[in-house]
Amino acid sequence: MKVHTGDKPYKCHMCDKAFSESSHLNIHTRVHTGDKPYKCSLCNKSFSTSSGLQSHKRYVHSNRRPYHCPYCGKLFKTEVELTRHVRIHTGAKPYSCRHCSECFTRLKQLKQHLLKSHNEGTCFTCEICERKFICASDLQLHSIRHSAVKPYVCSECPKRFYTDSELKSHHRVHSEYKQFCCVLCDKSFKHKKSVVNHFKRCSVRGFSEKKIF
Repeated sequence: MKVHTGDKPYKCHMCDKAFSESSHLNIHTRVHTGDKPYKCSLCNKSFSTSSGLQSHKRYVHSNRRPYHCPYCGKLFKTEVELTRHVRIHTGAKPYSCRHCSECFTRLKQLKQHLLKSHNEGTCFTCEICERKFICASDLQLHSIRHSAVKPYVCSECPKRFYTDSELKSHHRVHSEYKQFCCVLCDKSFKHKKSVVNHFKRCSVRGFSEKKIF
């Protein structure tokens, strides 16, 4: 019934958010307390929710990428990632602002727009530069950049990085892993530009062969 009535009796005493279930409030409270009870058994990372831990294992500790883009051949670990990526090629913008005519490719972009242009939503403010963020995790990542410390060090070269994601992206320079795959012939490439150029040649060749037969 709460779904239909919109009743949200469980209110956070640290911000203006409210929830229909007490369990949802408990999870949200961890944003303010920093409590992360779910620990990864493969590395030293911890998470506030079990779903966050499972996503971490799938994204970070698994190399399986069964979903590929039909436009550029890029590979993805989840269907959600692929759907979000395909919008780059199609130009689809499913998230529209209820206050103006602006539309966005991603929900996060809409939330940022609502906060910046219409002063709607909860924001987290950097104490140093007063930049505002819609997620506490985004603020935490941003705060690192005010420090001279780059804790993530490449094991192959002297380069250092602020975040784990930046280090992982850099590792492609040293790796032979080819994440971009041609959907016509399954040939793999290290760089997106290479597979795009190959795909153009491959599609023309495939069309010629069809005409012959």
